[in-house]
Amino acid sequence: MNGVGEDQIVYEIGIAVLVPKKNLKEENEGYDCVEVLVKEFRNVGLVVERVLGLSDEFIKLGAPLETLGKAAAKLQMKKPTHIGIDLQFEWEEVEAFVWQSDGSLFSWCERFECYRYLINETVNKKNSDLTLRFDGKEIQWKAGESLLQRLELEGIVKQVFPLHDETKRKMLLRSWALNCWNFTNQPIDEIYAYFGTKIAVYFAFLGMYTRWMIFPAAFGVILQLIDFGPLQLLVLPSFFISVVLWAVLFFQFWKRKNSALSARWHLNFSVSMELIKDLGIDKTKEKEAFQRYEWFGYLKRFRNDAFVILSIICLQLPFELAYAHLYEVIESDIMKFGLTAIYLLAIQYFTKIGGKVSIRLIKYENNENTEHRADSLVYKVFGLYFMQTYIGIFYHALLHRNFMTLRQVLIQRLILSEVLENLLKNSLPYLKYSYKKYRAVRNKKKCEKGSTGKIQFTSRVEKEYLKPTYSASICEELEDGLFDDFLELALQFGMIMMFACAFPLAFAFSALVYNALSSAFT
Repeated sequence: MNGVGEDQIVYEIGIAVLVPKKNLKEENEGYDCVEVLVKEFRNVGLVVERVLGLSDEFIKLGAPLETLGKAAAKLQMKKPTHIGIDLQFEWEEVEAFVWQSDGSLFSWCERFECYRYLINETVNKKNSDLTLRFDGKEIQWKAGESLLQRLELEGIVKQVFPLHDETKRKMLLRSWALNCWNFTNQPIDEIYAYFGTKIAVYFAFLGMYTRWMIFPAAFGVILQLIDFGPLQLLVLPSFFISVVLWAVLFFQFWKRKNSALSARWHLNFSVSMELIKDLGIDKTKEKEAFQRYEWFGYLKRFRNDAFVILSIICLQLPFELAYAHLYEVIESDIMKFGLTAIYLLAIQYFTKIGGKVSIRLIKYENNENTEHRADSLVYKVFGLYFMQTYIGIFYHALLHRNFMTLRQVLIQRLILSEVLENLLKNSLPYLKYSYKKYRAVRNKKKCEKGSTGKIQFTSRVEKEYLKPTYSASICEELEDGLFDDFLELALQFGMIMMFACAFPLAFAFSALVYNALSSAFT
């Protein structure tokens, strides 16, 4: 199932459960809610192991290949076959389907869909409600209700999270994260098999982008070290033209690579037509209802986009222009550096607030599917970040036309925004993880006042539970951390394209170093 061998069970899902504060002997232990949950998991074919941590109890779930295969068949999952077409998966015809490059039948994303289906199959199939108990408290499990969802609402199940496969994780660590000498050549197929399509495409793009950045980085070093004298006025425009040509070629080659990866991984992009099917049987009424629904969606998106644009013009634009004007008036370089630091800290919270408002607006739009919702989110949030990143630089470049001040602004933006932000992005999760471990050990010592031994984490599942989630800064529910990473790449690319002539060395070479660090740490 996981490349090690299909008969070997690997625990891939962890569930954090509260530990009862009272050690009470229930009259009927068969109705303890956690015991019932474990029993239901086993009834659907999952392999269950319970682990007691320092502060919580954990349930580890694994599944034989047959259980996952039958779940995939019930989900009507489509998979590529050896004859080159995608067909609905059937467990009885398993040999007809193409297996993954790591030797497993399902990718991790497909297995996660199967696990999510299986753990939500823990429903009360009786015609009456059941009364379960936990820590002296009675819980009503209604007929037809999922037990896992009920326990999540009651706060007994704290989190459901995926578990790392330590064998694969260590292999990727050696061949990918710790491969410093060849950081642009990444094991994309292994990343795809382990993390899924989105993360694999991101690192494929990041690796190719970093590799292509070597040319403008070398050109920038030459411009910085060699004095061309009277030819300097010709060299800088030549550099800018070469950067434009570089960008055009890069995107064309990336399109080819993206198509090759899609063909290699058998990726299909289809539009969901479920909305049209559910609108009615009469073709005339169906068409009118769909057109009315579509136009209402356009009007809502236009209203929300107009609200975001007016908010940027009325609120963010004066703030950005005030910062740019103060930067031009202040004479001390130290004061300018401090002003830039305060500005960047303040604008982070400002853009987060704007992102959360955009999320609220999107929830009231008629977006047909996840792709349309993501597009609407990108349009709104990118406007906020575009204003934050570029308006001050445009102010110096177009209004004051001070080349030295513009170069100074660019250098400070690189040091404070790129380097420090990258370090904080990678160090803060580790600091949060260390603090959670310290708090768990401290709480355990308080509970065991007479204990003198050293308290350590013995279970890997508890360590993974304490690690922070890879989520977007604006909204954890809608997007993962790739939203921020892709947004940073887009803004960085725009910065290089528009202001490369002002300081070629900093933007070409520093972008190369930044992307290399981001590829290694992320």
